[in-house]
Amino acid sequence: MTTTHGTGPDPRPALVAEDLVVEYPAGRGRRVHAVSGVGLEVAAGETLGILGESGCGKSTVGRSLIQLPPPDSGTVRLGTTTLTGLAPEALRRACARIQLITQDPVSALNPRRKVKDLVWEGPSIWGSGGDTRDKDTRTDTALRDVGLDPATVRDRRPHELSGGQCQRVCVARALMLEPEVLICDEPVSSLDVSVQAQILNLLETTVRRRGLSMVFIAHDVSVVKNISDRVMVMYLGKVCEVLPSEGLPHEAAHPYTRLLLASLPEVQLGTTGAPADAPVHAAELPSPLDPPSGCRFRTRCPLATGRCADEEPVPREIRPGHRVACHHAEPRRNRP
Repeated sequence: MTTTHGTGPDPRPALVAEDLVVEYPAGRGRRVHAVSGVGLEVAAGETLGILGESGCGKSTVGRSLIQLPPPDSGTVRLGTTTLTGLAPEALRRACARIQLITQDPVSALNPRRKVKDLVWEGPSIWGSGGDTRDKDTRTDTALRDVGLDPATVRDRRPHELSGGQCQRVCVARALMLEPEVLICDEPVSSLDVSVQAQILNLLETTVRRRGLSMVFIAHDVSVVKNISDRVMVMYLGKVCEVLPSEGLPHEAAHPYTRLLLASLPEVQLGTTGAPADAPVHAAELPSPLDPPSGCRFRTRCPLATGRCADEEPVPREIRPGHRVACHHAEPRRNRP
């Protein structure tokens, strides 16, 4: 089990997951090992970024946190409430405190409903709304908070909006229930670059203003670095490394993290002197149906030895707030 320890502005954990395991049947007695023993901890007011290639299990972790579907084993705790094992009605009520923002905002919205009804959907379901005047006031306020003009978009349907506007509607809808935690599953990957920046600024401002915790999932290194307080790097269902986001360009110690950094132009990280010695190994990504023994990255890692095949690396702290699951990784000297 790998647990990331919160170091945000408030050390009190808002969300804790331990030993999450998610597997899917694949026929003939085989199973897809999507997530294997992952743990994380997010402090109140903190943003944890989850980074990795497509297929590494990061979206599966995000969905297991809100029990869609529940993990095969492990526990998830939201504040003082343990979500795993709750009765359906109790789980439904508890999960109102943790909201998901998905990758495709257009598909996430009912195409037959108007924006004002989509935003009001949560309070309507939970009976927490008031009369028509209260509904209109709260809906318009929510739309303004995410940078939309209520008079312009209130009576429109999703197909009449741009992708960025639809994502803003999704954010407004998620915030209507006043959640404690936001799970953002690649919320900007389907948007234009200029719109991405607007949505990222919106999320960052919203989290800071409301004191929310956020789990931000993406495969874009520079996006995760800029929006997160800490970064958790995943590979093939396992956590490789957890470190403060400001240390990502020069302090990353795991060979896989350094491989991700080496794939980017320096300007994308907003720094110079990114680790040019990051290992690049031409090998095909292993199948999650039959992951390698020991360290799952060993088939692509030039540092791999026999120990890596025989013994799974245990996450260890190499400096305060920096944990790495590698037998051979050592702290990297800070660079200017």
